[in-house]
Amino acid sequence: MTVEMMKYLAVAIVMLSTIGAAYSISTCAKAGLEGMARNPEAGGNLMTGMILAIAFSEALAIYALVVAFLILFG
Repeated sequence: MTVEMMKYLAVAIVMLSTIGAAYSISTCAKAGLEGMARNPEAGGNLMTGMILAIAFSEALAIYALVVAFLILFG
């Protein structure tokens, strides 16, 4: 295997972590919407926590993208 092939394989493995971020975002949204359906008065508090959790999960996906770019072009 050449160095280029190893780079592409490493990037593919790194980008697999975005599957985890997508799953956590969907789980968080599902739980937040279920909570709002059960208790509409608590919607504001649930939305704040849900947005924070989604932002942290999305940050992990962005870090994976940065690492992938560093592997490819670094």
